[in-house]
Amino acid sequence: MPNNKLDTSLSSTPRTVLITGAAGGIGRATVNHFASLGWRVIGVDRAAFGEGFPQDGFFIQSDISIGSNLESIFEQANAHTGYLNALVNNAAVQVAKPIIQTSVEEWDAVMASNLRSVFLSAKLAFPLFKSAGGGAIVNVSSVHAVATSANIAAYAASKGGLLALTRAMAIEFAPENIRVNAILPGAVDTPMLRAGLHRDHVQGSDIQTRLDNLARKTVNGRVGTPEEIAHAIYFLADNAQSSFMTGQAMIVDGGATARLSTE
Repeated sequence: MPNNKLDTSLSSTPRTVLITGAAGGIGRATVNHFASLGWRVIGVDRAAFGEGFPQDGFFIQSDISIGSNLESIFEQANAHTGYLNALVNNAAVQVAKPIIQTSVEEWDAVMASNLRSVFLSAKLAFPLFKSAGGGAIVNVSSVHAVATSANIAAYAASKGGLLALTRAMAIEFAPENIRVNAILPGAVDTPMLRAGLHRDHVQGSDIQTRLDNLARKTVNGRVGTPEEIAHAIYFLADNAQSSFMTGQAMIVDGGATARLSTE
């Protein structure tokens, strides 16, 4: 039977990826990595990207926690390319407070940005994936989905929910040749990590000391770099590398979750 779907992997048409949270540490590294490998990048962030966004790419400054904004984002993506080969749901916010001090508004803001946006993005991206004949979704979760610490409950709950959503999406989207996986980064040197060090889950009188003490908790003895996570995200997004992988959670944490906390 003839296949009328657009197969971008077999043509000169560049593969296209949409990356949320594109201006942050992991997001920026992911934008650069995909672009360096010839992908056309659509970036989204509520903050300005500044200089350095790929010249053949398309950046949209918008807050994805607002549903109508997401509808506009995917309308613009459709007008820009008409298809998507990959979607990287990377945008996130973090509220670092004890549960009893976290307001309902703060809880809802975390869920809207970290979880609801992924649900809506998947629905809105679905027709663009169908136009491409399939593709891959990479949801950026966190090790806080499987093991967490004090004063970060809303963030941990959102990332745990993202794992369950990843599995559900993988099952439902498989007939359309859309793979869905999650990546769970550990401690990565990003502005979000540094901002969260005031939670006192690691000791130290200054940021660098706290980073050093956090690094000692990993098997590798260091925190990760955004570029390392970007490479792992690309592995999950690229059908040539991970075509038989879907519905899975890949932990990239320097071995931190491999060690018993009681040892």
